[in-house]
Amino acid sequence: MKFFARFFLTFIAVIWFSSPAFTLPSVDGKVFGLYPITNEVSFLKNVDDAGLDRGLTMQIIAINSFKLWTEFTFEFTADFNWDMAYELDGSIMSNDHYIELSLVKPVIKNLSLNYQRIYSTFEPEPINQFGFRLSF
Repeated sequence: MKFFARFFLTFIAVIWFSSPAFTLPSVDGKVFGLYPITNEVSFLKNVDDAGLDRGLTMQIIAINSFKLWTEFTFEFTADFNWDMAYELDGSIMSNDHYIELSLVKPVIKNLSLNYQRIYSTFEPEPINQFGFRLSF
């Protein structure tokens, strides 16, 4: 399994660094640049369908494109919940979080390679996700 993971990561690295498709134009001859797409914070009051209080949520979304010889997009999404009581593995949880970090590399017009790392109170260890993203 480790061989497959190393092979897959090497394959992605070769595509990322060899693909000239959709690279950002150089800015004054520079090979590095940061381009904000969206950065936002939301504060939410949670209420279930019966009208009962389910606590508060702070949601952070940051999507930024950057160029380091070629174009990448870095995405950060996080939900932090307070006073949202629920049962998990026999214990009552009132605070939780879900954090997703993504690195996206465009390959062709509507297809990108995607790597995501997920941290949450719902999983005992971080989760790695590798895949493709179709944009419509």
